[in-house]
Amino acid sequence: MSEAAQIDVERVLCRRDELGTAGCREFRLGSGPWPLRCFVIAVGDQVRAYVNRCAHQALPLNLLPDRFLTHDGSMILCTAHGAIYEKATGYCVAGPCAGRSLESVPVRVVAGYVLLDDSVDGEALRARYAEPAAS
Repeated sequence: MSEAAQIDVERVLCRRDELGTAGCREFRLGSGPWPLRCFVIAVGDQVRAYVNRCAHQALPLNLLPDRFLTHDGSMILCTAHGAIYEKATGYCVAGPCAGRSLESVPVRVVAGYVLLDDSVDGEALRARYAEPAAS
């Protein structure tokens, strides 16, 4: 059986070539009213993914869809707080949460597609970040 025939389409996040060498794309995990926002990012020929929450105040990093990078594309930027993270590690190198990290989400590339790794339980990850119930 070919590698492409073994792809679980429910785990596909995007095509690898959509990211180029420095692009990124938001995706959501889980169902219901509070899916978990995450993003996948190209780091050269590698791909990484992170939960879309600043390590400072748990707000989304981006204001506009798929916009996670500094102007030169070299780092991840939190548009709310100015925190700057390394693309390859999610480690915050500057800003109010320096020394902390984004939460990584395991992904892999199969037959030209970026997939959520089989080790990830999207519902369990989403539940860990569940929004508090309204009072």
